[in-house]
Amino acid sequence: MKRFKFLVVLTLLFSLAAVQVRADEGMWLLQYLEKMNIKTMRSQGCKLTAQQIYDINHSSLKDAIMIFGGGCTAEVVSDKGLVLTNHHCGYGSIQKLSAVGKDYLRDGYWAMNSSEELVLPDLTVTFIDKFVDATPDMLAAETKTKGMDPKAKAEFMKKVTDSLKNAAIGGDKTLTAMVQTFNQGNNYYVITSRTFKDVRFVGAPPSSIGKFGGETDNWEWPRHTGDFSVFRIYADKNNNPASYSKDNVPYNPKKYLTISMKGYKPNDFAMVIGFPGRTQRYMTSSEVEEMQNISNAAEAYCRTIKEDIWQKAMRADEHTNIQYASKFAYSSNFRKKAIAMNDAFKSLNVIARRAEAEKEFLKWVEQSPERKVKYGDCLEKINSTVKDRASSYYAFEYFIETLNDIEIIQPVYQLAYGRISDKNFKEETADFYKDYSPALDRETTKALIKIYRDKVTDPKYVPSFYKEIDSAYNGSIDKYVDDMFDKTYFTSQEKALTAMKDTAFTMKNDPVFQMFISMIKVAQPAYAEYNKYAGEMQGAKKAYMEGQIEMAAEKGKFLYPDANFTMRLSYGKVEGYEINSKKFNYYTTLDGVMAKENPNDPEFVVPAKLKELWKAKDYGKYALKNGEMPVCFLTNNDITGGNSGSDVLNAKGELIGLAFDGNYESMSGDVIFEPNVQRCICVDIRYVLFVMDKFGGAGYLLNEMKFN
Repeated sequence: MKRFKFLVVLTLLFSLAAVQVRADEGMWLLQYLEKMNIKTMRSQGCKLTAQQIYDINHSSLKDAIMIFGGGCTAEVVSDKGLVLTNHHCGYGSIQKLSAVGKDYLRDGYWAMNSSEELVLPDLTVTFIDKFVDATPDMLAAETKTKGMDPKAKAEFMKKVTDSLKNAAIGGDKTLTAMVQTFNQGNNYYVITSRTFKDVRFVGAPPSSIGKFGGETDNWEWPRHTGDFSVFRIYADKNNNPASYSKDNVPYNPKKYLTISMKGYKPNDFAMVIGFPGRTQRYMTSSEVEEMQNISNAAEAYCRTIKEDIWQKAMRADEHTNIQYASKFAYSSNFRKKAIAMNDAFKSLNVIARRAEAEKEFLKWVEQSPERKVKYGDCLEKINSTVKDRASSYYAFEYFIETLNDIEIIQPVYQLAYGRISDKNFKEETADFYKDYSPALDRETTKALIKIYRDKVTDPKYVPSFYKEIDSAYNGSIDKYVDDMFDKTYFTSQEKALTAMKDTAFTMKNDPVFQMFISMIKVAQPAYAEYNKYAGEMQGAKKAYMEGQIEMAAEKGKFLYPDANFTMRLSYGKVEGYEINSKKFNYYTTLDGVMAKENPNDPEFVVPAKLKELWKAKDYGKYALKNGEMPVCFLTNNDITGGNSGSDVLNAKGELIGLAFDGNYESMSGDVIFEPNVQRCICVDIRYVLFVMDKFGGAGYLLNEMKFN
């Protein structure tokens, strides 16, 4: 009876119009736009129907949007599979193609014909086929597993999910499927998708455009970054996914985006379709405090020290700079976000506001005996678990940010767990050693081992190699690390391969392996403890989420699910913002690039050709009516990591820019939406085309695009 009532509540929720929810808040599931959002969207200026955005039977906007690589969004903009995404999304792929003498990160690259497009064997893009509601089946299956032991439960649930996936795929061998949980396990969907494995690099501007402002401007506004790169999808002769072949042809998509050259003005409707990675909008005050004081603090502290070491080495040597460019960018992006998030937690009083929301929830629970039974202890269980796991969570987070981040451990780990062997070691570790500097890793390892010793003092979380440091090296971490790096075979692929050919070689005698085993003996119990607490908390979090959904439904509201790297839509408008009496305009121009120029700072160098175009005001059809060259702009769309590279669309669904960042003031946005300050930073499509055409000389690419 309780389950039936719960399903009735869900049905009610899915039928409610979202008119009472702020239109600029929410990462909405596209399959429910007709029921929940389209009326409000159209009242704000949207000219599309819900079916033009998401339709499983006909081409729609969702067919032009894809997952790019493992963590970004991209969009197809021609009938020949031409793809746009952010420069920082393509950064790792471009880095793999780069070397001293052909540094495509520093210098940029443009293929002037299809034969010059560069092959990227490991890059994929994934298009969504459809969402299928699997909630009744999954909840019924979970009910049947009550009382089963963990192994039997896992086997039973695998049979259920396999059956659901097979039914969703049907006979289409080009599709894959996954069962994805939403709302802390209160909802489930089967998502079918199609992945293309032949994606080639077409071009990108130099980092002095694509990464202009560097880490200084990251998460900041005003912004002047031409954050875009260009790729192309190839398919077999039947237009189906295929691994690289010289016989493959450009992919002909079901849908590609039309580009608008008309620009935008304040309050113009804007929407973003993409794959936001992770939000935690329904977490408790104790969880926010845990995030602030443990995970964010560890990330910020450890990465600051590591990145200082990396940056010094990168600036001293071109080869090292290329090797570590992508690693550094990834690390520093999340380090600065952690710092900004903690600043926002404090300035926006997030913990106290979460606590107030919990009081409101408990007050609502107390009004009904049935609610007391269902939800009465869920908050207490979450808060007590957070308290109980504090020491293990703290140690685990510092382990991840320090000892687990020692690079030379990676090939040893792969060998130890049988992921690779001496037979395929050369092939499987080629990418690792290509971008590995043993000298830099030696210095970084010293720092990381020191951090862990300083920060983690509970003996049960301290690996035994620290005792060896004290007894055999008189407490000198530097001497221990130097000795390890001098004696190990794994500082180069050649040394490792030579050692493996020696019949006398055994892994257990290698000092890196010995350190690794010492680490694992501590890490495995800590991880098991971490998982135990996570399992204990899951039931309470599911109940808390169910209660919040039910409470919102009584108020006529719908709670959108947290982001989980599934396709979502957010809608809002073009808008600047004001904070502390300071007003920020909604767009920037090339004049701002020149105002920031500093030839002595690598983050603010401006390419000579771009300066020439600026001086001559040679902007062509890409300029504003007042003669300025637009670069970036703001919307109030609700985004997070994973939305990088997302299309920014106008009321007609035409491309006006690419989302690439958020502003510093809103970095608490993964936890709580701040409508007054939370902004989506976008690169203007006119700047993208200007750089492609006037700067890069690749204007021929525009011939295959469709303009309004």
